Amino acid sequence: MVALRGKDIDAFLARPDAARPIVLLYGPDAGLVRERADALSASAVDDPSDPFSMVRLDGDELSSEPSRLVDEAMTVPLFGGRRAIRIRAGSRSFASGVETLTQMAVKDCRIVIEAGELRPDAPLRKTCERAKTAVAIACYPDGERDLARLIDDELRASKLTIAPDAKSTLTALLGGDRQASRNEIRKLALYAHGKREVTLEDIEAIVTDASGLALDPIVDGAFAGQPADVEVAFRKAMASGVYPGMIIASAQRHAALLHKARLSVEEGSPVSTVMESAFPRLHFSRKGIVENALRNLNSERLLQIITQLAATAFDMRKQTALAPTIAQRALLAIAANARRR
Repeated sequence: MVALRGKDIDAFLARPDAARPIVLLYGPDAGLVRERADALSASAVDDPSDPFSMVRLDGDELSSEPSRLVDEAMTVPLFGGRRAIRIRAGSRSFASGVETLTQMAVKDCRIVIEAGELRPDAPLRKTCERAKTAVAIACYPDGERDLARLIDDELRASKLTIAPDAKSTLTALLGGDRQASRNEIRKLALYAHGKREVTLEDIEAIVTDASGLALDPIVDGAFAGQPADVEVAFRKAMASGVYPGMIIASAQRHAALLHKARLSVEEGSPVSTVMESAFPRLHFSRKGIVENALRNLNSERLLQIITQLAATAFDMRKQTALAPTIAQRALLAIAANARRR
């Protein structure tokens, strides 16, 4: 069975095995599937823009005529050279064509198949995992180590370093889609051009507000114990295309600030004084609701919320498809808990 994992994937992508010309890329991270497909296709031909060298097929169309895949793969170019076939899998199966191709000697042609999440018993996945001339590569959302390496690589290319607190915050905001993550890092690098180090202020200015939508109503509603407001604001955010990881990361930062401020209050400092020092840039429209949260939530409950949000962020990375639901449930739970004085 040829299903690559971990370091074997990086090794194969760096030096594709000519004895395995059929490559299936599948998984929930569409950006990572596309990025790997681009790399494998580009390295398979001399000129990716040449339509005679790079053939693109639609999986659903191919399902009605699977033998077309064999014809395309066995075609010898009139002027020679290498070829690549790139297939975007849809809802219909063309596994029979792939299975036939795995039993043939394919020369100077790489077949790259892009698919979404596939069950272990999916015909296409089973065919590629069992064949000696094919390989199946799962593409799952980046974990913290993968994101840290991605951040370092992209910023290094722009001759930039990143402060530890900024890196931690940026990692929490990324991870749902490799291509989207890479684009956000590159946008950040462009914003920080001319500097030596990316700071937390840069992250807050460019990445956190990338959606153009204020996340404050969602976060404030959760800590103020207003689940109805949270539900409405969260629904608007999802409709606007906001990645739910951004909302949870914003809630984590707010919880940390509230916890630090609450410890000062419990040590005897006046709430008004603590508010000025802990939230110096707080907009006047939020002052009342944040102050109420500070009064109503003690340090122990805030610590529980911080732990809950960390678990939520972890679960969202494990189950990307359910990230919006996981985030919404966590925020509504915080809001319900905050209502109990």
